[in-house]
Amino acid sequence: PAISAIIITHNESAHIERAIRSLSGADEVLIVDAESTDDTREIAARLGTRVITHAWEGFAAQKNFANSQARHDWILSLDADEEFDFAAQVAILEWKQSEPSAAGYQFARRAQYLGRWILHSGWYPDHKTRLFDRRRCAWQGGYVHESLAVKGPVVTMPGEILHYTCDSLEEHRQRIEFYTDLAAREMFDHHESVGLLRRALAPSWIFLNTYLLRRGFLDGV
Repeated sequence: PAISAIIITHNESAHIERAIRSLSGADEVLIVDAESTDDTREIAARLGTRVITHAWEGFAAQKNFANSQARHDWILSLDADEEFDFAAQVAILEWKQSEPSAAGYQFARRAQYLGRWILHSGWYPDHKTRLFDRRRCAWQGGYVHESLAVKGPVVTMPGEILHYTCDSLEEHRQRIEFYTDLAAREMFDHHESVGLLRRALAPSWIFLNTYLLRRGFLDGV
């Protein structure tokens, strides 16, 4: 089957080339850019991708718009700060030689944080469905925490998605500010609030669960 690879972007000039070059199994690569102010669009166009500018609507809505603009029904979805490793690229090429047996296909995702791969902490293998038939799938969610709803079986593929998260603590701080702003807006829209008890207990529980119960200490200080 023909595949449309899709990446949504906003100011991703530092990462976009790596992501695009890992999409060797795609018949087209489509970038849907949320009005970047850097040269993300220029880099993508230079690498032969189709670029569409579309105002930001939230992660799920942006990805659903991108799916609707694809030329093919089979979608290969990747974030700009990710890449498919060699084994995953080979698996996708081999998949194209057979009749699809599922509505979606998932890959393990390995995250790199501050220059090292995180293999515990509840971060790995973090399976993500990234190859799917858009006629049986749709992204859902509000401003953050988008997920793919799949009508049909999902099969695990060989290989991994490599996720390059934060290279510095300052970058992590900026990302936290970005996502908490979105989460606050989503909670406001749903008339939700966070009580004092949750504020007092949740941070400690998250730390204990991640660092001790999920063996985060094995990933380093």
